[in-house]
Amino acid sequence: MACNSCSTSDGGAPKGCKNNGTCGTDSCNKLTVFDWLSNMTLPGGQEPFDCVEVRFKNGRKEFYRNTEKLTLSIGDIVATEASPGHDVGIVTLTGELVKVQMKKKAVNHEGEVPKIYRKASQKDIDIWSDARDKEDPMKVRAREIAIALKLEMKISDIEFQGDGSKATFYYTANDRVDFRQLIKDFAKEFSTRIEMKQVGFRQEAARLGGIGSCGRELCCSTWLTDFRSVNTSAARYQQLSLNPQKLAGQCGKLKCCLNYELDTYLDALKGFPDMETKLYSEKGDAVCQKIDIFKGLMWFAYTNNFAQWHVLKVDQVKEIVALNKEKKRITAIEDYAIETIVEEEKNFQNAVGQDSLTRFDQPKKKKRPNKKRPTADAERPRGAGAPERQNKITPEGQGGQNKTAPERQNKITPEGQGGQKKPAAEGQNRNNRRPKPNRNKPSNDKNDSKQ
Repeated sequence: MACNSCSTSDGGAPKGCKNNGTCGTDSCNKLTVFDWLSNMTLPGGQEPFDCVEVRFKNGRKEFYRNTEKLTLSIGDIVATEASPGHDVGIVTLTGELVKVQMKKKAVNHEGEVPKIYRKASQKDIDIWSDARDKEDPMKVRAREIAIALKLEMKISDIEFQGDGSKATFYYTANDRVDFRQLIKDFAKEFSTRIEMKQVGFRQEAARLGGIGSCGRELCCSTWLTDFRSVNTSAARYQQLSLNPQKLAGQCGKLKCCLNYELDTYLDALKGFPDMETKLYSEKGDAVCQKIDIFKGLMWFAYTNNFAQWHVLKVDQVKEIVALNKEKKRITAIEDYAIETIVEEEKNFQNAVGQDSLTRFDQPKKKKRPNKKRPTADAERPRGAGAPERQNKITPEGQGGQNKTAPERQNKITPEGQGGQKKPAAEGQNRNNRRPKPNRNKPSNDKNDSKQ
């Protein structure tokens, strides 16, 4: 929605307004300051303050000296001093309040301050508008080049100078980045002067803007200008759940709004005993589990029964602590508690007919039996399938003895006659296959000659 003082007759933003009408006037809410001295006249003989505040893209503000004594008001587009060339911005504050802002940001108004050249002409606005139109496609190409060079950095925004002679690349990175080759590739690709500027993650969120979890625009992009450190202790003092997903903002850091009410909570906690307070009784020792600052209540539980909580008022807790300091133990905390909460045992039932939640898990593979492991059949001698190998019965009646390897190779009868083949019924293989010839067995001719 365009602001009232810079919108055109059809309700849209003029050609020079680059923020959809939010050009920094008193009707805009983009990091503006209410000029409550605008309707007041200066005392006789006092000259107006010669410095003004000028805002550029995404809320960046600088102070400039009006050396030409131009009649400037909030919302005027001016050409300011830059290095090199000139820049184009919008006046956001004039008068004595500029001196207050300069003092707040530690800028010496009596020192050297860049100056304003002139009010921007239509030609200046056209060049400025054309340069701003190049920023989005250039940002996409710049990110592709950075990825190709495998640099651990994120290019968040690009800002062109008002005259289009220089482009400032804003990036974030966790570690130091060597972007010397990157600047060469950017200068070759875009044919302009390149300046790299590293910003923090909070500054990046402030420049880009967005909607917070509260449903409103981010504080850092609307009115918050100083970023104070936020610790997890701020969440602990306010009894908040230490969930990083809920406590972190769009910048990835802890939300700045955690500090807004912290002072009020700290003042309220001054009347409470410490969270580490222990209450000693004859029934046992009790420790604090929870605090309700608004109702002035504290929850205690015995160390041997954490499922049962006793609610006590702050005055009662202080009374028990005073007795404990005198080395006196109370009978039981139940005598002082206004309420006792017992956590019931939760019995989960199968309401939807599902067997187990682990039914989607991969079934465990059954272990294969180890071949080396002895089985019931392994107790039998090797070759138990062959009848002649199970129990070799000799003519002398000796049974139950397994045939040894030499006996298997050369079958010698008790009469000492060798070379005779084993009968078919006795030498038949288990698979009824023809027995392989034994090379160690002597031939019949040799045996006959020996005889």
